[in-house]
Amino acid sequence: MSYDADVIVIGAGLAGLAAVVELAEAGRRVILLDQEPEQSLGGQAHWSFGGLFFVDSPEQRRLRIRDSRELAMQDWLGTAGFDREEDHWPRQWAEAYVDFAAGEKRPWLHAMGVRWFPVVGWAERGGYDAQGPGNSVPRFHITWGTGPGLLAPFERRVREAVAKGLVELRFRHRVTGLARSAGAVDTVRGEVLVPSGVERGVASSRETAGEFELRAQAVVITSGGIGANLELVRKNWPARLGRAPERMLSGVPAHVDGELLGIAEDAGARLINRDRMWHYTEGVENWNPIWARHGIRILPGPSSLWLDARGRRLPAPLFPGFDTLGTLEHIMRSGHDYTWFVLNQRIIGKEFGLSGSEQNPDLTGRSVREVLGRARQPVPGPVKSFMEHGADFIVERELPDLVRRMNELTGEARIDEAELRRTIEARDRETANPYTKDAQITAIHGARAYLGDKLIRTVPPHPVLDPAAGPLIAVRLNILTRKTLGGLETDLSSRVLTADGTPLPGVYAAGEAAGFGGGGVHGYRALEGTFLGGCLFSGRTAGRAAAGAV
Repeated sequence: MSYDADVIVIGAGLAGLAAVVELAEAGRRVILLDQEPEQSLGGQAHWSFGGLFFVDSPEQRRLRIRDSRELAMQDWLGTAGFDREEDHWPRQWAEAYVDFAAGEKRPWLHAMGVRWFPVVGWAERGGYDAQGPGNSVPRFHITWGTGPGLLAPFERRVREAVAKGLVELRFRHRVTGLARSAGAVDTVRGEVLVPSGVERGVASSRETAGEFELRAQAVVITSGGIGANLELVRKNWPARLGRAPERMLSGVPAHVDGELLGIAEDAGARLINRDRMWHYTEGVENWNPIWARHGIRILPGPSSLWLDARGRRLPAPLFPGFDTLGTLEHIMRSGHDYTWFVLNQRIIGKEFGLSGSEQNPDLTGRSVREVLGRARQPVPGPVKSFMEHGADFIVERELPDLVRRMNELTGEARIDEAELRRTIEARDRETANPYTKDAQITAIHGARAYLGDKLIRTVPPHPVLDPAAGPLIAVRLNILTRKTLGGLETDLSSRVLTADGTPLPGVYAAGEAAGFGGGGVHGYRALEGTFLGGCLFSGRTAGRAAAGAV
């Protein structure tokens, strides 16, 4: 029986596109399969903020940020917390990825025409000691054009390969099985779904129009994780994070269902670290949703007062933007699955960003004028829309009215107005001096020591209850599913491994399906800006390795 292609790539997200580009440049014939329609080409990356983790970049140096490969590796290992036998390959992938981020990653992308916003963001600040989790310095580089801007050169090169006859794009092809012949996995079977004209991100039909079977010398799995499959998220929820939330929002479209991971397991692949996952604690219900339970993550500056469901401050260093998983663990052990930000308009105007390409039309549209216009507005347009229409946003001039509506929103009188006033006033007294015993106020002063935060990200410390800074705002924060940190175990050539540690013949994996490398390059926690980069690095590696093997 003849082969239909040299390599079949399953999944047309960023990792899949990166793999196809490498295969085509090596002259290999490729079939790219995806269960979604063509308008969803690029997958989750299209919706992303486009953040990339670089080490010692020109953007950092211009802002007087002193970074190094050694400091980044210290941060990665302190954040990942590798402690399992299964972490053998993930740790090696971590070493390789930090080398990539400190070396050729930026010039490789720059040569394709990718550019970045000049102010580097400081995500996952940690707040523990030097060897604990978090970024010691700002490393979050926002792509000029956000996710679509990062996807563009890869999509262009894939379509050029299509025009040359090297690549076939087969959308609405849903893989249901992998099979072997002559010892290697070389057969991909599945269903052809009926055509769909739904807009990008909208759930498409699973009605079938037929079946397919294709053969190739190698198969590359780049099908993503489990973020939209809430049943699977709950099944794999780690006991260390307490009980699974009863209510969760979804940060990814419905097709991110994790089904191909089980299919790969059935074919002999080893899936590791399935209890490691990355979910956000600052999710709000999208007032203009695209997919079911569509949530948007707030990217907060450090000044909002973070309260649990009963109105108590979260403990240090669980401040906005400091430790996502530490905060998630604290929330889930509180007995409730939501929290609150309490702030004022002065804070929200400068410190609230919203994750996602569609929530940042100025950056996505590469409009310098709109970016400058955002800085001149009291509240950026997308944030203002959530203040006006968002189900989780409450805006009031007086604290009693704010508390009343907070309790009305949850249907429980959990917030006591007098106690909340005492909490806020105690915090506000600590803003009178440039020194304080309040660790959050100290963190705000520290943030403003970084020029990027001082200019566009962090307001000077001031009383939340200052009428001149009002009105007051409360935001209910929900758990928002996002990334699978575990995945198919792979060696440094992206070859999928079996239970005995040997390669599964003919099978490679990349992106979220492979835990962004090795089956979990992030360990327990991520440093942010590392998901898109992990797709690029592992996709490129898988493409090059498969091209060399066929």
